[in-house]
Amino acid sequence: MRRREFICLVGGGAVWPLAARAQQTPMPLIGVLLLNAREHPMTAVSVAAFTKALSELGWTDGKNVRIEYRWAASDDARIQAFARELVGLQPNVVVGQGTPVIAALAREARTIPIVFISIADPIQSGLVASLPHPGGNVTGFANFEPSLAGKWMELLRDIVPLLSRASYMFYPRAGLNPTAQQPLELAARSHGIELFAAPTQNEADIERVVAGLAGDPNTGLIVAGDPFFGDKRNLDLVTSLAVRHRVPAIYAFRLFAEGGGLISYGNDLLDQYRQAPSYIDRIIRGANPADLPVQMPTKFELIINLKTAKAMGIEIAPTLLARADEVIE
Repeated sequence: MRRREFICLVGGGAVWPLAARAQQTPMPLIGVLLLNAREHPMTAVSVAAFTKALSELGWTDGKNVRIEYRWAASDDARIQAFARELVGLQPNVVVGQGTPVIAALAREARTIPIVFISIADPIQSGLVASLPHPGGNVTGFANFEPSLAGKWMELLRDIVPLLSRASYMFYPRAGLNPTAQQPLELAARSHGIELFAAPTQNEADIERVVAGLAGDPNTGLIVAGDPFFGDKRNLDLVTSLAVRHRVPAIYAFRLFAEGGGLISYGNDLLDQYRQAPSYIDRIIRGANPADLPVQMPTKFELIINLKTAKAMGIEIAPTLLARADEVIE
């Protein structure tokens, strides 16, 4: 009897680990497709903010969740290939940055939840039915609020009191026009300013637009926050040309002012990378993305590059400096 009990005990013990392993839940998989290049100045800090926020919710890459990153470098072929590749991995959720990336993911994944970051207008782009009720498998965090347009125009007017005309430089394939252009036109009309749309797709376009504003003391430039302009080469080009031609320019995000631009005003991009994990966590735990409302930006920052202002011979009013969240000297 003892021998039989011992054999049963050992046999049962030998079977138990196999059964337990069979019942274990697979480690959740998060796919991440960023429009920026891996070498983009925002990439490292964005990924760091993203992983830190995930860890604060209890998710650690390689421990209880797996994260697959891809960087598209604003290349259409890479966007399509990586979207197909990530969806093919059957992740629990995919995170994407930028309208072209989310559009590609949405074409590939009809049921896999998609959380977006940095999209100007998800309704205009056809990605969600409404902000409070997205209605499909896509939801996330928008990066443009219409009141920003009026703020850009006011800031440009603060720098150029006699401002009579301004150009709005944007990358037409990024999905930000007419989302920003329409409120900009309304703001321009209210200030008696003539606004010119300046679609820009390459370095030659950047040079043409900025050079065309040179020599007029009552003009200014508004540069959209499209990833095209955030590319290191294009960022350096547009900010350096604006300084060389003494064209006062307003930029949408902090990295432009940090890169030599005069003034930036916009939402805190890193804040969206900190917020997105809250939706990822809820989706992994069973939430339906159709029931998670699209979140609009709430945290904005004004950055003034005083060093650039001095180089351009522009005097920034003390009252404007006092309003800045950061002054680069």
